[in-house]
Amino acid sequence: MGSASSVLTQYDIEEVQEHCNNLFSQQEIVSLYQRFCQLDRNSKGFISTDEFLSVPEFAMNPLSQRLLKMVDALNFKDFVAFLSAFSTKASIQQKIELIFKVYDTDGNGKVSFDDILQVLRDLSGSFMSDEQREKVLIQVLEEAGYTRDSCLMLDDFIKVFGSVGPNMEVEVPVD
Repeated sequence: MGSASSVLTQYDIEEVQEHCNNLFSQQEIVSLYQRFCQLDRNSKGFISTDEFLSVPEFAMNPLSQRLLKMVDALNFKDFVAFLSAFSTKASIQQKIELIFKVYDTDGNGKVSFDDILQVLRDLSGSFMSDEQREKVLIQVLEEAGYTRDSCLMLDDFIKVFGSVGPNMEVEVPVD
C-alpha cells in the first residue's frame, strides 16, 4: 500500500478506515489513495515535503511551513489520518488537536503566548500590527482566565479556543 503501482485491497481500505476512526467512507479512501499516488511522484510509498508543496492550496497556505513539519514523509495511512482532522465528520476535539500541533512548533506539548503570536503573525501578515495582534491575544487569553505568561497545554488550548469551533472542512471528491 502506498506505491503508485500497488492496488488498494478491501483489507487495506478497512484498515485505513479504522486508523482514521471511520471518518472517511470506503469510496473516499479510494479517492484519497488515488490522490496520494499522484502526489507520490517517486512511487516510494510516502509523500515528501516537496511533493506536498506541489499542491497549490497547500503551498499558498500561510501556515504551510508549520504544516510541513507535520507531514514530511507520510505513508498513506498517516496521510489519511492527517487529513481526517479536516473531515466534516471530525470532532471539534480532533480539529483542535491538529491546530494545537501547528501552534506547538517545538513539540514540547505547550503553547506559549509567543507561539500563538507567531501563528497570528503568519495568518494576518501586514493586515495587523504586532501591537494589534498582542492586544487581541491578551484579551482572548484573559477572557479564558489566562495571562500572557501562561503556557497552554492541550486541555487549556481547548478551553481557550474550543468554543470558537474551527471551520476546517475540506471535501474529498469521490469519482
